[in-house]
Amino acid sequence: MNNQIDRLLAKRVSFLADAGPDEDIAISSRIRLARNLADHRFPVSADAEELHEICNAVSSAAADSGALGCPECFSFDPEKLDELDREFLLERRLASRDFLNRQTGTRLLVKSDESCSVMINEEDHLRVQTMLPGFQLDAVWKQIDELDSQLGSRLNYAFDDRLGFLTSCPTNVGTGMRASVMLHLPGLVLAGQIAPTIQGINKLNLAVRGIDGEGTANQGSLFQISNQSTLGESEPQILERLNAVIGQLIVHEKNARRLLLQRDQFSLLDHVGRSYGTLRHSYKLTGEEALNCLSGVRVGVDLGMFTSLDIHTVNELFIGIGAAHLQKKEGRVLSSLERDICRAALCREKLKI
Repeated sequence: MNNQIDRLLAKRVSFLADAGPDEDIAISSRIRLARNLADHRFPVSADAEELHEICNAVSSAAADSGALGCPECFSFDPEKLDELDREFLLERRLASRDFLNRQTGTRLLVKSDESCSVMINEEDHLRVQTMLPGFQLDAVWKQIDELDSQLGSRLNYAFDDRLGFLTSCPTNVGTGMRASVMLHLPGLVLAGQIAPTIQGINKLNLAVRGIDGEGTANQGSLFQISNQSTLGESEPQILERLNAVIGQLIVHEKNARRLLLQRDQFSLLDHVGRSYGTLRHSYKLTGEEALNCLSGVRVGVDLGMFTSLDIHTVNELFIGIGAAHLQKKEGRVLSSLERDICRAALCREKLKI
């Protein structure tokens, strides 16, 4: 049993539970920065001794700067976590699968409110992350830029005057920045407009991914929109372009919902009603089915169909229905059937109105 994991489980997920700009469509905004230390080999080439040396140096810098609120921050050593605890951190959006699988010489530092975190010795020596609710990339950038500066003043980053920050993967060289916004786009999906929309976004050198990131398909009408290029543009330029596209997407989604209400109102209301009925009265639910139904209920909340159900309850269920969260809540490993039963029970409980 890991006490810090239990502490996280008992906490609200701030980037889902707190209010944010355009939260009816934008669920969360996130920025990750890739950084490496000069005079050290990249993690893929470093031996165990060097990885531990890097880990200690970064941990000390974080503690000395107070950037993550240490020593009150969470600190996880993946090597000491069991598989369920690692899956829990993955569902919580605090760590990548690649990081959790590396383990040797790794550490995850997380601010107590989960808004900021640092993965040490993932693909790069540091993967710094900040996440806030709603559509507020500029606020996320301000926060992570300050965090990066606090750490950078105590660490010697690998930087080239011509190329920028040096990273393990060439696609991250330059700013080392990946900025993304998680959007809920059921209007575009139901109207059959999502495929051409994604094609248009890809032509703008932006990436569209599913809820679980790269290589994942659409579930629950949830999409992550992020920059693909990190070289040749400054951070403000990347954010300006991404902000413009996200802003347009939000307008298109609102228009799609309005048109659906005007032209096919009862199909939309039926979609919401069936989604709520399934969640409220089922006794077994797969993860995919629950996610898709939560998407339908979220539309209903946005349209004012539920007077006593708030959007943040639905948001938190997007993570709460995850297999690891269900098992941590029950305090034991569950079979697939048991997870489906617990998932349905959780939805029935949370969606009482």
